[in-house]
Amino acid sequence: MISLTILVVVLVIPALFADLIAPHDPYKAYLRNRLEPPLFFGGTTEFILGTDRLGRDILSRILHGAKYALSISIVGILLGAAVGTALGLIAGYLRGMADAVIMRVVDITFALPSILLALALATLSGPSFQLVIFVVIFVIWGYFARQVRAETLVLREADFVARARVAGASDLRILRKYILPNIVNTIVVLATLQVGVVVILEATLSFLGIGIPRPTPAWGLLVADGRQLIVSSWWISFFPGLAILLTVLSVNLLGDWLRDRLDPKLRQV
Repeated sequence: MISLTILVVVLVIPALFADLIAPHDPYKAYLRNRLEPPLFFGGTTEFILGTDRLGRDILSRILHGAKYALSISIVGILLGAAVGTALGLIAGYLRGMADAVIMRVVDITFALPSILLALALATLSGPSFQLVIFVVIFVIWGYFARQVRAETLVLREADFVARARVAGASDLRILRKYILPNIVNTIVVLATLQVGVVVILEATLSFLGIGIPRPTPAWGLLVADGRQLIVSSWWISFFPGLAILLTVLSVNLLGDWLRDRLDPKLRQV
């Protein structure tokens, strides 16, 4: 409950209602108030978390940055899970050449550094939302493929699958009706755990300037904006970094709880 509460407060509510709860326009610069400290460190109630070098409100930019963190997580994980699950089912059920080819592609994917790939793509097309989504899918689909393949290898030998095969059920029907429903819990847990990975990846790409383009208030860009002023104006990087920390930590704790809750053996323990 604690992790879910933190996730809702830090990520979900700001992402859905940032336009309503943000005190200022995240793009508007108040030059007279530039580098103003947070409220509890000598600042004012107008800018609770302070301002950056252009006088933009840090709190408003963090709230709006949650929209990009949540949207990239949802779109990237859904597409990555769909690709990985489909290929994992094919590899685990058909085995043979299909299994060997798909698993070697997974190995190649894990061997390629995602940051280098993003740098190459950013050089060709420039930083963009679509680039971040592509990199997210590239990074996470292999985890779904491996896990789904492993469970499919076990389920394809189960008695209920053998009975369905004897009854004349097609391979597609067996995969859709008998195997996929039995691995949904695993996919949900794995997808939840990948939210933290995606948030960190998006922040890293944006921090390096190859993710969400400026002046969009993505969390990684907010951290990068204050790296040269970390000693004198620490709040510029600190509060976006704290938002990333709380989001990733709460998602990981929530994923651990889901794994224990959805696994019958662990739930009995």
